[in-house]
Amino acid sequence: GNQIGAAFWQTISGEHGLDSNGVYNGTSELQLERMNVYFNEASGNKYVPRAVL
Repeated sequence: GNQIGAAFWQTISGEHGLDSNGVYNGTSELQLERMNVYFNEASGNKYVPRAVL
């Protein structure tokens, strides 16, 4: 289960142009358009995965 979750976030991060630190390095405005579906913006222009609490 944990490996599947980690693989999911790695794939989604790559599709949205995020590096392993959550910093946007993409090349398309389309990647940023729906970023808030999976990520919250943190300080320093970093994005962190959303969580269900």
